[in-house]
Amino acid sequence: MRAREHGIVIGTGTPGPHNAITDVAGVRVGHTTLISGEGPRVTGQGPIRTGVTVILPHGGSTFDEPLYAGLHWLNGCGEITGMASLEEFGMLTSPIALTNTASVGVVRDALVELEVDGGRQAWSLPVVGETWDGRLNDISGQHVRREHVHQAYREAGDGPVAEGSVGGGTGMICHGFKGGIGTASRVVDGYTVGVLVQANHGRRDRLTVNGVGVGARLPAEPVAHEGAGSIIGIVATDAPLLPHQCRRLAQRAGLGVARTGGAGENFSGDGFLCFSTGNRNLPSAALDSNTPRTYQVTALSDEHIDPLFFAVIEATEEAIVNALVAAETMTGADNLTVTGLDGATLAKVLTT
Repeated sequence: MRAREHGIVIGTGTPGPHNAITDVAGVRVGHTTLISGEGPRVTGQGPIRTGVTVILPHGGSTFDEPLYAGLHWLNGCGEITGMASLEEFGMLTSPIALTNTASVGVVRDALVELEVDGGRQAWSLPVVGETWDGRLNDISGQHVRREHVHQAYREAGDGPVAEGSVGGGTGMICHGFKGGIGTASRVVDGYTVGVLVQANHGRRDRLTVNGVGVGARLPAEPVAHEGAGSIIGIVATDAPLLPHQCRRLAQRAGLGVARTGGAGENFSGDGFLCFSTGNRNLPSAALDSNTPRTYQVTALSDEHIDPLFFAVIEATEEAIVNALVAAETMTGADNLTVTGLDGATLAKVLTT
């Protein structure tokens, strides 16, 4: 169940039909979830609590039809590959994948394989973000394989998005509770903004929902892995934005993190990427493409961007809460158990 199914409404904005990043037309999301084994950790064998999530930015090939994009780091104790190129050119030229820290390389290579399989002369720098699932998962065993990335890519859909302990979020912990994947959207001024997070950050006592400090009011219990671990947020919009405007929207995702009590702690890697599908006519970056000398784009005036800022903030906060209430209690490596946040309990705390 999601936050709104428990009567928890974040902010005042209007969600899209799925209240998900897939409400931005063309955006698709796929997960491969890997759960097996129990008991003591044996490197290379398990227990395994991990996976990969793939986001396809539009209905075509991002390799052939790049999009304007921008990046913001709240705290840089993390990794998103391909960012030097993205910051230089303001262009997203690949799908986006999210996984665990130790599997970034194999996931990146798998995205290159997908480009090569499409008959392209591969040069792009795929975008892969990570957070660390080493408490619940045998992370050193590097259990994510190329075929898992290909599966998530093939199965990516444009409908409701599975949340909680799925895909790249399978082994994540958020504010001392079980965390993982969450998503939400807002429709404003005829445009849609969608956010997807891989939430693995925060402290229990700082957890805040709708401005209410709920962390200290929730049942006391042993808490694992607080104040570190990271959050990656992907923002999508169909508003016609230029790269600097995408960067500004990405920055506002950090305010959504702050509204839930996140602080970009020292060992938390908090990175946010925003892409816009508002201009699909950008020249291909393929080496053999016939690039025009000039091309035209449409851009939203900066004077009209504030509603999108608020949409990102609200959708990020709701995506984090969705990740928390969707994720069920999980026992992982070395029999560590991380409790899921019961949505009904959270709703009751918010009203008392």
